[in-house]
Amino acid sequence: MMNHFYSNNIILENDIVRLVPFKEHYIEQLKKIIYDEEVYYTIECKNEDDLERYVAETTEQRKMGNSYPFIIVDKRTNEVAGSTRYGNIQFNNKRLEIGWTWYGKPFRGTGLNFACKYELLRYAFEVMNIRRVQFSADIENIRSQNAIKKLGATQEGIFRANYINSSGQSRDDVYFSIIYKEWEKIKKSVFKEFAKQID
Repeated sequence: MMNHFYSNNIILENDIVRLVPFKEHYIEQLKKIIYDEEVYYTIECKNEDDLERYVAETTEQRKMGNSYPFIIVDKRTNEVAGSTRYGNIQFNNKRLEIGWTWYGKPFRGTGLNFACKYELLRYAFEVMNIRRVQFSADIENIRSQNAIKKLGATQEGIFRANYINSSGQSRDDVYFSIIYKEWEKIKKSVFKEFAKQID
């Protein structure tokens, strides 16, 4: 599966969101939403050079088999709303991380993230047969931590000095997870509005 996974053209969607593979031709649409301090927890993108570097590095991650990044499209407006990805994928241990997620300001608090996470979780558990999906958020990024909790994820602990940010500072992350034994219950309770679309 590993050899074919990164070459697959994965498209995930429901009534609210469409996730499509991250590609360079979305750069003009990303320009409209990416220059925003709220995005800096995930990426620091202040100018066109930063954006071009971000797009190049993100597409390269898929080519190298390090992650599978998506462009998030709001189907209600047909606008590019942000990006997310599967990363830290271990096929032998059947686990991965959903993260590196950011949204342009107009798309925050609109229900888009919830719809996006449902599709990512459904595909991970029901198609990829993953057994553990984990999430992390910077210890000061309370907005992201609260969003993760709303998915039904269990908070597990703090990983100290877990990553180095663009300023060279070591930062702490809070980790959460959902495991395969919990998915059906979470799907039918937390995500019941989306689960009904499929049934």
